[in-house]
Amino acid sequence: MKALKRTLGIVWILLGPLSTIFMFWQAWDKISMAPAGIDQTNTALQWGIILLIYIPIAAGLVIFGKYALAGEFDELPTNSEEL
Repeated sequence: MKALKRTLGIVWILLGPLSTIFMFWQAWDKISMAPAGIDQTNTALQWGIILLIYIPIAAGLVIFGKYALAGEFDELPTNSEEL
């Protein structure tokens, strides 16, 4: 189980930046496909909000993966007295 947690730590570390790059790529594609004018501005605003919300989530994935890779989750408490 410890090996699985560490392997998934690597997955989370890679998933954060790769998904952010994918989101930026999708934003660029959707904004460039929108008709010029107010439609393009609205699309850019929507994607800006989406990216603003998603970037901290992706950073959290990287941090979570770092802790999993370091073995911080190897010994989890089984009851409230161990906290």
